[in-house]
Amino acid sequence: MKSQQPTLSRHRARTLRKTAYALGAAALLAAGAARAAEVQVEVLHYWTSGGEAKSAQVLKQMLEQKGYTWKDFAVAGGAGANAMTALKTRVIAGNPPAAAQIKGPAIQEWGDEGVLLSIDDVAKSEDWDKLLPTQISSIMKYKGHYVAAPVNVHRVNWLWINADALKQVHAQPPASWDDFFKTADLLQKAGIIPVAIGGQSWQQAETFETVALGVGGADFYKKAFVQLDQATLKGPTMVKALETFKKIKTYTDKGQTGRDWNMATGMVITGKAAMQFMGDWAKGEFTVANKVAGQDYLCVPGPGSQNAFTFNVDSFAFFKVKDPAVEKGQKTLASLLLSPQFQEVFNLNKGSIPVRQGMDLSKFDACARKSAADFSSAQTHGTLVPSWAHDMVDTPAVEGAFYDVIGNYWTDDSETAQDAANKLANAAKTN
Repeated sequence: MKSQQPTLSRHRARTLRKTAYALGAAALLAAGAARAAEVQVEVLHYWTSGGEAKSAQVLKQMLEQKGYTWKDFAVAGGAGANAMTALKTRVIAGNPPAAAQIKGPAIQEWGDEGVLLSIDDVAKSEDWDKLLPTQISSIMKYKGHYVAAPVNVHRVNWLWINADALKQVHAQPPASWDDFFKTADLLQKAGIIPVAIGGQSWQQAETFETVALGVGGADFYKKAFVQLDQATLKGPTMVKALETFKKIKTYTDKGQTGRDWNMATGMVITGKAAMQFMGDWAKGEFTVANKVAGQDYLCVPGPGSQNAFTFNVDSFAFFKVKDPAVEKGQKTLASLLLSPQFQEVFNLNKGSIPVRQGMDLSKFDACARKSAADFSSAQTHGTLVPSWAHDMVDTPAVEGAFYDVIGNYWTDDSETAQDAANKLANAAKTN
C-alpha cells in the first residue's frame, strides 16, 4: 500500500490542478463576458419616428447579442440638424460618442478634424469595396480609408399617394406635371388636401429638389446642385422649376407650420391628404400603420423624374476613443451594419433598400423592388444623383444657404422665381 501512495497523491494533484484550471477558465470567461457587457457603445442618431425607431431597436438588439451595451443618444428633429449640433458640442468637449449618424461631405469635414477612427480592417476583411456601389463607398472613405459604414439607400424622389383618394377622383398616378396639377385640382374640388407638407425648411427643400429633377432632368440637376454652375442656377430651367414648386403651395393646407414630416405622412395614411413628396423613409410609417403598398398606397417617382434616382444614404461614422474595449465594440458595430441579417431586417423596417449589393429582396414590397431596379438602371445610365437636400453633396454651409432661399421663396408670395434663382446662385458661393 505504501508504494501506491505517491501515485494516488499525484493523481489527486492532477485532479486538483484540472479543477482549478477549469474554475479559473470559467472565471476568466465570466469576467470577459461581464467586461464586454460593461462596455458601452454610445450611438448618436436621429431615428425617433415610428419606422425609424423600430430600426434603431434592431441594431441595438444585435449589438447587445454580441455582448456590448448600446448607449442610446437619440436627438429628434431638424432632419438631423439638432443631432449635429449635439455632436459638435460633445466633440469640442473631448468626449465624442463611439458612433454618430453622419453622411455626405460632413464625413470629410470630421475627417479633416482628425477625430475619426479608421475601420479599414473590418472593411478589408469583409470586402466592402465589392459589396458597396462605388458612388457610395467613396463617400464612406476619408483619404482612401473607411471611417464610416452605410446602412441603406433611400430614394428621395418619391411621390406617395393615398390609393382611395385617387380612386375618389377617378385619376391615375401623375406622370407629368400637367397631370399632377390636373389631379390636384380634382382632389381639391373633392375636399381632399392634394399635398401634405410640413412647414420646415428641409421638407420644402426636399420637395423642390424633386421638382427640379423632374423639370430639368439629371444633367441639369448635376450642373446646378453638384457642380454649382452659376449660369444653370439662375437660368430659365431653374426659373421654371421654381415656378412649378411655388404652384404646389396652392394645393397645401394652412396648418403646415412646424409640422414634422411623419405627421404629414400620417395625413396621407388617413386620407386627409392625397399626396406627399418624401423619401422612402415615409414607407416605414405606412408599414407601422399596417398599410400595404399597391393596395392602400402608391409609390411613384416624382413627375418627370421616372428615369432618375436621387439617393440619400444613412451612415455611421466612428470617432476615436480612449478605451480599446470600446474600439472593439465600434468595429463590431461596423461589421453588423453591413451584415446580411441587419441589412434585411433594418431596411424592411426603415422603408429603404439594402446598400449591400446582391441581397435577396423577396421579402421586400413592390416599392422597394422598384427602387432597387431603378437604382441599378440609374447607375447604368448616369442618372443616379446625390440628394443635396439631405447632406449628400454640398457643404453644410451651401446646403443651409439653399434651405434659406427655398424656404423664404415658399413663404414670400411677392418674391419672383427669377429673384429666387439669382439667390440660389449667390448661395452657391457660400463658404
